[in-house]
Amino acid sequence: MEAKTLGSTTPRKPVLSISARKIKDNAADWHNLILKWETLNDVGFATANNIANMKISLLSKDKIEVEGSGLASAESAETAHPEYSKELETLCEALQASLDGLTKIQMKMEKLSSTTKGICELENYHFGEQSQRPPLFHTWPTAHFYEVSRQLSDMYRQELLLKRTIVEELAHTVDRDLTLSFLSLWLHQPYVESDSKLLLESMLLETGHRTL
Repeated sequence: MEAKTLGSTTPRKPVLSISARKIKDNAADWHNLILKWETLNDVGFATANNIANMKISLLSKDKIEVEGSGLASAESAETAHPEYSKELETLCEALQASLDGLTKIQMKMEKLSSTTKGICELENYHFGEQSQRPPLFHTWPTAHFYEVSRQLSDMYRQELLLKRTIVEELAHTVDRDLTLSFLSLWLHQPYVESDSKLLLESMLLETGHRTL
């Protein structure tokens, strides 16, 4: 009798399928990876800003010292001021470390997209030609999760390539305007489109991580 009493409890919430659980976990991972990206991007910008300020200072000093000869360059400035050269090297290593961290994050984003694609392929195998497929959560078909993941992954892949170019060029440029342009590009992340936050929030809402 007691066993029957224990069994008559409030109905449990429906158990998510394996695919749905994985998709939900992926959505949470997307959120966490983007937060980590933004934090590391801010760290990288602060370092890039220090490099830019030092380069501009070096070029100004060099221009004054060799104004008559017109031979102003980053290399001659660093030779004339070795203390700056050492500090610049340290900053460049820190910026490379930020880039390495962003690279690892982007690789994890790619894996999330691959995992979601695998779930779509599994669903295609299970349902075959059947067009009516129940959504895993509310309204999104499973393929839409892959489309969103792919879009986000592509944005951050392109952004990473841009940042790699900035890291390679920033310490060597002798043009003040170009240096400031590199800084602006790093900060504003042109390849991370404005709708990226909407895509992420929509995915979190669909999977139940966000509520209306």
